[in-house]
Amino acid sequence: MTDWPRPPILYIAHRLPYPPDKGDRIRSYHTVRCLARRAAVHLACLADEPASEEDVAALRGLCADVAVVPVGRAGRWARGLGSLARGGTVSEGAFSSPALRATLREWARRTPFRAALVSASSLVAYLRLPELRDVPGVVDLVDVDSQKWLDYAEAGGGPKAWLYRTEGRRLRRVEAGLPTWARSVTLVSEAETALYRRFAAAGQVAAVTNGVDLDTFRPDRAAERDDPPSCVFVGALDYRPNVDAACWFCDEVWPALRERHPRATFRLVGRRPAPAVRALAARRGVELVGQVPDVRPHVASATAVVSPLRIARGLQNKVLEALAMGKAVVASPQSLAGFSLRPGRELLSASAPAEWVETLSRLFGDAALRHRLGDAGRSYAEENHDWERCLQPFFTLLGLDEPATCARGVP
Repeated sequence: MTDWPRPPILYIAHRLPYPPDKGDRIRSYHTVRCLARRAAVHLACLADEPASEEDVAALRGLCADVAVVPVGRAGRWARGLGSLARGGTVSEGAFSSPALRATLREWARRTPFRAALVSASSLVAYLRLPELRDVPGVVDLVDVDSQKWLDYAEAGGGPKAWLYRTEGRRLRRVEAGLPTWARSVTLVSEAETALYRRFAAAGQVAAVTNGVDLDTFRPDRAAERDDPPSCVFVGALDYRPNVDAACWFCDEVWPALRERHPRATFRLVGRRPAPAVRALAARRGVELVGQVPDVRPHVASATAVVSPLRIARGLQNKVLEALAMGKAVVASPQSLAGFSLRPGRELLSASAPAEWVETLSRLFGDAALRHRLGDAGRSYAEENHDWERCLQPFFTLLGLDEPATCARGVP
């Protein structure tokens, strides 16, 4: 830690940011880790699943104070629907907690916070508490969530489409007004920032992209197995865009690819597989690995990593981690929206099923191409996605410009 007094910063997260094993936790954890080198971080977060003592202890080792407020899943949905009935959004209701409000009020009465950061639009009401209204607030939207719900509505039908469209429209009103009172609104990419600026009020808006742990996600070429060839998809397997991607790939791409490569294997790695994903394990050559303590061995051993997302927002950590590991990646255009990658140089891109089949077949048979793409992908990650450099805008927006080092290898 530094020798100079560290100013107090309040960070409110919608989910326990540990372990960093999924998108929102990865960003939140590294935000805490890097802020803690410059500030006394007071972390308050909700937890929709049991938080182990070890996980909380890992955060206490970084923060000046940690409050973990449990929220039951049934209660969350009841509050969400109640909010919807009152003209609000499901998101606002789902993340509303009297216990969290009480904690924040107590902290604010005894701690003169320099600034406050929240991890999602669903938490902005906490910044409007009387005790926090004079604290400069930064809202880290990450993605334009309203667009996600509107995309869901377009992709579906029936009552769910109505619910998604209503949530998207109401959430857009919340998002649009944030710059009128928040110090800044931040998003994970220039693409998300540009989309947000199209409908938001005038104010400070900044892109704060994600990094990747370059020491943890390193190339391990010796682990690759290309006979028989295999491809892997990594992600939370109960998350709608990932479920859609896995099912689409197995329906539209995998049968033709398997005809060309009868011994090929497609592995699905991730937590909480939805029923539709579990059913894919009955397909020839499809292996449902499910939740694992460490995704790296499964990524390292694959011939190629795939990201066939058709619905995507922000920046895909699964793609970034594969690039950092020096893997050959094939991704849909939607998976690449948050990057400045050049298909054909750092990775390959495919859209139509036939294009996916041809691209993966080419990779399966060309180790030199895989290694060339992998080397370029690793270089891209090193040059563009070091966490300290990526999070620099937060330091400025929160008034933490005192030099410090967010060293690799810090727990």
